[in-house]
Amino acid sequence: MLDELKARLDQLLHSAPGDVRAYAAGLKEALLEARVGIGRMRDALLESERELAAERRQLEDAERRGRLAAAVPDPETVRVAERFAARHRERVGVLERKIVVQRDELALAERELTDMTDEARRAAATHPSSSISAAWRDLESAGATRPGPDERLDAEAERQRRESAIEAQLAYLKRKLGRQQ
Repeated sequence: MLDELKARLDQLLHSAPGDVRAYAAGLKEALLEARVGIGRMRDALLESERELAAERRQLEDAERRGRLAAAVPDPETVRVAERFAARHRERVGVLERKIVVQRDELALAERELTDMTDEARRAAATHPSSSISAAWRDLESAGATRPGPDERLDAEAERQRRESAIEAQLAYLKRKLGRQQ
C-alpha cells in the first residue's frame, strides 16, 4: 500500500505542476492516505503483538503440561506436549520476526510521512501567489469582478478611516470612563 502511495507521490512531485491548486490537492490527498495507511500499520502491529502474547501463553501451557506429564510417567502425553511446545515455539519466533519487520516498516512510513508533510509545506509556501490567482479565477468564473489597483487603494483607505474612527471612539470612551471613576 505504501509503495503505491509513494509511487503516486513521486509522480506528483516530479511532474511540472501547472495548476498549483491541483498539485496542492494531490499532496493533501497523498498525506491523508499516508496517515490512514500508518494508522492501519499501527493496528496491524498491535494485533501481531496480541498474537505473540497469546502464542507465548500457549507455549508456556504446553511446556507446563509436558513437565506435568513427565512427572507422571506417561510417555505419549510427554511426546504430544513436546510436539505442541515445538509448534508454539516456532510460531513465537515467526511472530517476533514479523513484529520487528512491522516496526521497521512503520518507522520508515513515519519518516516518509514527515518528508511528505515537509514537501507539502514547501509547495504551499513557494506558490501562494499562484493559489491566490487560481482563487480569483474561480471567483471571476462565478461572476465576481477582480478589483483594480485604484479600487484596492480606495478599499485600503476606507479601512484605515474606519480603524481611525474606532480608535477615536475608544479613546473618547476611555476618557469618559476615567472621569466618572
